[in-house]
Amino acid sequence: MPEKVIIVGSGPAAWTAAIYAARANLEPLVFQGNPDDERNRQNGTMPLGQLGLTTEVENFPSWPAGDTKQYLKTALKPDDPDFPYWVEKDKEQPTHGINGPELVALMRQQAVNFGTRVESKDVVKVELKKRPFALATHDGKTVETQTLIIATGARANYLGLPSEDKYKNKGVSACAVCDGALPRFKNQPIAVVGGGDSAVEEGSYLTKFASRVHLLVRRDVLRASKIMQERAKSNPKIEFHWHTELDEVLGDEKKGVSAVRVKNNKTGTKTEIAATGLFLAIGHTPNVGFLGGQIELNDKGYINWTTIGRTYTSVEGVFAAGDVADDYYKQAISAAGTGCMAALDAERYLAHHGLI
Repeated sequence: MPEKVIIVGSGPAAWTAAIYAARANLEPLVFQGNPDDERNRQNGTMPLGQLGLTTEVENFPSWPAGDTKQYLKTALKPDDPDFPYWVEKDKEQPTHGINGPELVALMRQQAVNFGTRVESKDVVKVELKKRPFALATHDGKTVETQTLIIATGARANYLGLPSEDKYKNKGVSACAVCDGALPRFKNQPIAVVGGGDSAVEEGSYLTKFASRVHLLVRRDVLRASKIMQERAKSNPKIEFHWHTELDEVLGDEKKGVSAVRVKNNKTGTKTEIAATGLFLAIGHTPNVGFLGGQIELNDKGYINWTTIGRTYTSVEGVFAAGDVADDYYKQAISAAGTGCMAALDAERYLAHHGLI
């Protein structure tokens, strides 16, 4: 029998959709992605989504600063591979509040508690021109479903320089939380590209390890929120380079990144900055490749919501939630909200067509 609803994704949108679908007795199946695929690690598309790549989360309601160790110890399952190591070993809490991976792990656990089934597979192809819909996974399996919720989020962007690609995993990264604590970055200068919240947050995080963080900003102002700007500007380890663009990543095959060459886009002057690492924080690209062009996208490449106030897509019975369709807010809380909406939309679709 086809599934009633399949959810593809593993961030706040996916798990909120799963919670609502499970509580509606839709027995949702979630494909959270393949953790063993190196491409997922490089693109930041591992299970738990983009929120799983950040540290402390201050703006998600119900999580004020506090000691969460005891709660996490009872709410999560110790045998889960994402169980926080510092809780199990009773180490000092790494932040003053909830961390991104912990928050998403709690969402997933809540969904599982209500009966959600989770498979660690990538969906590589879908067939949406016939019903029920068919989904093919990376291990060659196919599964059918009456409704589909797409919550695959968006992955970090790179500049596309040959030298940037050459030194990926050798000093070039798009995830400070994933790689910032590596030995090659400790007590060394690091460069970060970007001027928005992501760049400022990543730069601030990297000051925990680096001797100095060079923030390369194309304009003469930051796009980050005021509070993030204030934190960065008051951090003595962060140095701002205005009107600056990356020209080339320098290094060698054996040691990896050793410096970056930058260009002042006002004067054209090129200079070198010593750095053992380069972190990119310049936006995201929605993860829609597996859809094969069967869903209408907007001019930015995000899934187009076809009806105001609904999560409907151009294919009836297919719904979109979170950053894969949101090119404006891009927040965990807004993603969770649309996850709720998508589950309710799917439930009402199934009921309307007599499928439940």
